[in-house]
Amino acid sequence: MKKISLILFFATSAVISVYAQTASDVHKQTFLYSEKNGQKLYLDRYEVPSDTNANPKPCLIFMFGGGFVSGTRDEPRYIPYFNHFAERGYCVVSIDYRLGFKGYKPGPEDGPVEMLNHFAYTIGIAVEDLFDATTFLVERAEEWKIDPEMVVATGSSAGAVSVLQGEYYISNGHELAGKLPNGFNYAGIVGFAGAIFTVGDLTWPSVPCPIQMFHGDADSNVPYDKVTELGVGFYGSEYISTTLDSLPAPYYFYSETDAAHEIAVDAMVDNLDDIDFFLDQMVENKEPYQINTVLKVIGRPVKNKNFTILDYIKSNFGS
Repeated sequence: MKKISLILFFATSAVISVYAQTASDVHKQTFLYSEKNGQKLYLDRYEVPSDTNANPKPCLIFMFGGGFVSGTRDEPRYIPYFNHFAERGYCVVSIDYRLGFKGYKPGPEDGPVEMLNHFAYTIGIAVEDLFDATTFLVERAEEWKIDPEMVVATGSSAGAVSVLQGEYYISNGHELAGKLPNGFNYAGIVGFAGAIFTVGDLTWPSVPCPIQMFHGDADSNVPYDKVTELGVGFYGSEYISTTLDSLPAPYYFYSETDAAHEIAVDAMVDNLDDIDFFLDQMVENKEPYQINTVLKVIGRPVKNKNFTILDYIKSNFGS
């Protein structure tokens, strides 16, 4: 296993990002993939039409952010990310999923246990929807000209939690993984400020697929390292990378010192080259790299980094 460690120190000026709409050569189609308790769940497929004899395409599934409270699959700020990979030859699929914190307010009798239980439920239904959408795509792989062995799951914030949790469930043989086609695993995972929620410590009974993570170490929405409460833990990108180190398993961790939750979206604009490298070399070519990159911006104010697991939950579903 090769290991690459890069530490970069430099100052950057402010950048104004302009989010273009769907590129003229990228076509978008919408499909109903599931219905849960009367809620219809749709997915949008973005792709550049190819020759009918072309080889099957890799597929990139995306889950939006919003703290499991809000967000939509077609927010304008995500469109350049979709366009980039559609123009690279991917079938890009952005999905709806159920938002377990939407409308949720803890009652006067609710304490930490009730909040943690609801958090576990919220993540679970999001992963269930990811797996249902994945099965929907794999079942149409021939029709849609998708390579079922090259399906990558990506997500921002709550979406990043969901895709990382999904891969963790697959490794642990969780019952929800039974919703996936027999023997299926993702070809790769890309999480923008994500974490894994579990009882006890974080363990990988089987080696996961290659995982790429982006995270700021002052994130107050999703833990960078880990927080524990009442026997459960919320394990962020830093902690996940240490567990992958010890397996060993391939991963690419990009960290920013004193950066907060903005990296959940900024990395989708600023770090496309890193994502391209991960997908080309570590997913497609299966290079066994462990890459740990730390970026520190000179002069960036030092931020608070002491949060509890309940702080993270409260920051997501509102004050």
